[in-house]
Parts: sequence; structure tokens; C-alpha cells
Amino acid sequence: MRKMLLIILLVASAVYAQHPITFEDLASIHRIGAPQVSPDGKWIAYDTSTPDLAANKSNSAIFLIPANGGPSQKIADGSGPAWSPDGKTLAFTKDNQVYLMPPQAGAASRKLTDLQGGAGTVKWMPDGNGLLVVSDIYPDCGVDPACIKDKTTAAEKKPSSARILTSLLYRHWRSWQAPTRAHIVYVPLTGAARDLTPGAYDAPPFSIGGGDEFDVSPDGKELAYARDTSDRPEVSTNSDVFIVPLAGGTTKRITTRQGADTSPKYSPDGRWIAWRSQSRAGFESDLWELWLYDRSSGTTRRLAPNFDNWIGSIAWAPDGKSIFITAPEKAKNAIYEIGVSDGLPRLVYNGMSTGNVTISRDGKTIYFDASSLLRPNDIYALPRGLKAAATQLTHDNDALLTSVTLGAAGDLWYTGAENAQVQALVVRPPNFDPAKKYPAIVLIHGGPQGNWADSWGYRWNPEMFAARGYVVFMPNPRGSTGYGQKFVEDISGDWGGKAYTDIMNGVDRLAALPFVDASRIGAAGGSFGGYMVDWILGHTDRFKALVSHAGVYNLTSMYGVTEELWFPEWEFRGNPWDNPELYEKWSPHLFVKNFKTPTLVSHGELDFRVPIDQGLQLFTALQRRGVPSKLLYYPDEGHWVLKPQNSKLWYQTVSGWFDQYLK
Repeated sequence: MRKMLLIILLVASAVYAQHPITFEDLASIHRIGAPQVSPDGKWIAYDTSTPDLAANKSNSAIFLIPANGGPSQKIADGSGPAWSPDGKTLAFTKDNQVYLMPPQAGAASRKLTDLQGGAGTVKWMPDGNGLLVVSDIYPDCGVDPACIKDKTTAAEKKPSSARILTSLLYRHWRSWQAPTRAHIVYVPLTGAARDLTPGAYDAPPFSIGGGDEFDVSPDGKELAYARDTSDRPEVSTNSDVFIVPLAGGTTKRITTRQGADTSPKYSPDGRWIAWRSQSRAGFESDLWELWLYDRSSGTTRRLAPNFDNWIGSIAWAPDGKSIFITAPEKAKNAIYEIGVSDGLPRLVYNGMSTGNVTISRDGKTIYFDASSLLRPNDIYALPRGLKAAATQLTHDNDALLTSVTLGAAGDLWYTGAENAQVQALVVRPPNFDPAKKYPAIVLIHGGPQGNWADSWGYRWNPEMFAARGYVVFMPNPRGSTGYGQKFVEDISGDWGGKAYTDIMNGVDRLAALPFVDASRIGAAGGSFGGYMVDWILGHTDRFKALVSHAGVYNLTSMYGVTEELWFPEWEFRGNPWDNPELYEKWSPHLFVKNFKTPTLVSHGELDFRVPIDQGLQLFTALQRRGVPSKLLYYPDEGHWVLKPQNSKLWYQTVSGWFDQYLK
């Protein structure tokens, strides 16, 4: 009897201790990275990033967990773990350099690199005698220490910090273009490093980046990498895949399509190189296809030619007979297996939104990370070829999640423009009471080629708004991925057209829900979502309050200050002086006289993608029109609000704005 009473009390205490998620909860979540399976298949290494609110930064650490499940253990501070081929050493980065250590808690680590340009994206050579890393290199210095010292000394002695510019793409996202370029460097365990991709271009490409942009052949004799060699990078998306002998020799370009070719991956037997490819020049949201290069014949062919969603990551099966990919499938990111011989995609997993797929060496288990609207990222294992549920391996956040109560998540479909079927995700407040009428917030995603997925996020986390008593509505209008390429492309040249109708039809559907108060609906969005909020300002009084973060406001002036000019030139069919029609048709700033809705504007000074002038112009117009408005300005943020304290202020300010007008 006492035991039963104790259990009841413990359960009651646990329920009582639950609370709607707060920013402190959100910031305490360990952000789990990709699974790295040991060569013997017994262990998984992974990293986590955890914000430190007091220090206003994030800390990264390396963990180990048994591949069949069990407790995890921290073994080092750092990120990006990579197993040596014999499994006896883990390489990882810390303080922008590479360290090595035995894969066990308490083991000592040793610093391997001391590269002036830092080191990241670590990959082992197949023989285990060295690593490949990405480092920022002076093109005419390579890794020559004396030359690098002369360059850095000269830069430090410059009497002025002024810049003299002679070409475009002089800054990107939040950084000014430096005299260095990203190069792939071979770092032996003993001996001098070598620059493998010399020249004045970035490899991996400056506009793409990432660890999937290069790979080494199984015999260790060849490097494949992506690089954009255009003389006009501001209008080029045409990266290509190159191969070069690691011992030295002639570099060969193996792709010739005009779009982006990226993410080369050698097959385990070395016969093939798989990569992701786009066909059209200047269209960054073209369909991502899967292609194969036969190293013996030099021929190429496309796999899964009828697959109509974007191919994300690539992972070869150990026998080389198939390739695992991730791709959006409606509001989830699914895993497919594509046979090399038949080219047919087969759905493997679509239970959550997945990423970073890897296969055990025996080919029996698929490992990946995944999340949902109700759960942050974890690492999972799935038996290959069996109808079995995925097993959650990491449990770093279980205790925290037990203490919070989250709003239930679901979806609904409705009819958009031209009778298209549109999906929206819906998150209800915690402790939802269907008899009540709740205010609602419509969240509009960016891109515009992107989507709201059934996945956990830290920016625009819908549970943070649901926790304050809002129904959160997240539509996937034209431009959204996961619904076929035509649906993606229907946004181009039509920013305020079908997508606007898709969203507003969704608002009608939202308002008709019996638990939503149709008189208390707000809307918010960032980037293109911010554009749509600005467009809404001039075209409807339906909303009680709006939030525009990093939004495009004046399409003509935006063209003159943004950096990736291929983007507006594709979306609006040219530049503003030769083809002004679409810029004028779809620019929110031309509808200022209709602005009435109270609007919060949020923008960062270091946003070079949608520069600060866009937010300032909007705020000026709102103020001069006498519309209730507020500006949240960040001098130290770019397109995204990343610093923990800045993120906290963002959530507080945005939520407070909606509370003021919707409650």
C-alpha cells in the first residue's frame, strides 16, 4: 500500500512539475549532431552544442554512446568527431584546430594542426596516416608559413581599415570577403601540410560550403571536390565537381552542367562518384538530382530521373549497390534507398524529419538523426530491410523534456490558389481546452523555396508561441519544398500572387476552427516570410498585429545592396533597369498608403543577404504613416539571431508584441 501511494505521489509530483516551455528550457536543450559510427560498429561518436546564457555563447562537446543503445559519456570539448580507419583515434576540432585522442573518457588529446586559417570539416585518409581539412588560405601562399606571416603582418600594419573594391560578391551573408580562400589541405600525422586545391577560388565553394563538398577515393589516391570557377560569382551558381590525384597532377573537371554540382561521394569499391546536381544556371532552387560518374569510362548518368523532390544528403550502402538519400516528403524529411542498377527510389523511413544518414559496415543498420515538432534532434537506429520502428539511441534531453508540457502538433489540408492542395502544420497550446477560443499566430517561412517541416527548431519554434496560449498555424504555400518541383517553382516571378492566396485561404481555414478566435490573429515571418508580412501590410487588414524579421521591403533597392545577385535576377526575370516590371509589381514599398496594422520590425546590421536598409525603410514608412510600430535592431547579428541573449530578447520582444495586440 505504501509503495502504491509513493508511486501515485511521484506521478502527481511529475505532472505538477510540468510547465509550458520557456526560453530557458529552449536554451538548455543539447543540440545533437550527426552520428559517426566506429569502424567496428560498436560505438557512435557525436557532438552537441549547448547555449550558455550567462556567457552568451554556445559550448560544444564530443560524446560516445554504444551503437546498440546505452548511456552516453562525454569524452572531450569540441565538435565534428571523425573516426580513424582503425577505430583507435578520434579527430575533432576545437578552437578552430584539429585534435586527436583515443575514443574514451579521460584520455588525453593532442593538437595536430596549427594552421593560420584554422581547420574544419575533418576527414581521415583511408590509410589513417593523415587527414583532410578545410582551411582559409592566401591563394599565393598555400600553407607556406613564411609567406603567411608576411601577409598577416602587412595586414596588421595597414594604417587604414578602408576597403577598395573592384568586383562584386565582396561580402556574403554576414562576412566581408577576405583575401583568403577556402582550400582543402592534406595534414599528415607527421610532416608538412599540403594545399590540395591551389588557386584563387574557394573549394568548397564560398556560396555553398559544408563538409559534403569533398571526398577521398577508397584507395586514397584521388580527391573529388566542388568548386565554382566563375569570374562573376555574384551571378553564378555553377559549381562543378573536380578530381585531382593526391600525389600531385592535373586537375580534371568531371561535370559540365550549368547549374550547381556538389556533394561528391565515392562508392565503397571506388567505381563510382555520386553527386547532387542542378541543371539550370542561376537558379539556386532548381531540382536537386542524383547523378553518377563512372571512373573507368568517364561517363555520367542520372539516377531516379522521375524523383520530383530535392535530394539532400547522400550515403552509399557498404556493398555499393544502392545509395541512401534524404529528401523532403510533404512536411517531413524522409530517407530513401535508390538502387544503382535500376535507379528506383524506395521509401525507407518517414516517421520524423531526418538527416545525416550513415550505414553500418555490415549493411544491417541505418543510423540517422531526426526530430519533430514535439522533440528536438536525437540519433536513431533502424534495421535495414525490416519493418521495424526506429530506436532512439540518445537521451541527452529526456530529463528536461519530462519537465515541460508541449502543445499537440498536427496538420490540415485546404485548397489554395488554382485549386492546389496546401498543407499547414498546426500546434495547439499546452493543456488545450477545445471549449475555449484561442488567439492565433500565422508563421510564414522564408526562402521562399523552403518549408515548415515536422521538425524541431530554435528560431521560430512554434512551441514557444503555443506556450503563451496561441494556436500556431504554419502554412506551406507555393515555393514550399516536398510537394514536387512545380509547386516550388510556382513562386518565382509571382511573389505576391499564388503564395499570398495560399496563405490567406489558410487563414480562412484557421479562422473557421472552433477553438480559434477569428478576431485575434497575428502573422510573423523572416526573410521571404518577412517580405510576405510586408506585402500583407499593403493588401489586407485581416491581422491584428504583424512581425517582419529581415524582410525584403523594396525590391529595387534590395537588388542594389544584396550580394547573391543570381537570386533576384532569377526570381524577377532580370535586373531592375532592364526588366523593371516584376520588381514594381511585387514590391511592398509601393503600397505604403495602405499600411494600417501594428508592426514590429526586426533586423540585424550584419545581414548582407537582406541588408539593414530594408528594415529601416519599412520602419520609417510605418512611423511616417502613424502606424503603431517598433524596431528591434541588432548591431551584432546577421540574417539570423544567433547569440543566446539576443535570441532571448527576440522571443521576449516578439511575444510581447503579440500579447499587446492579441490578448
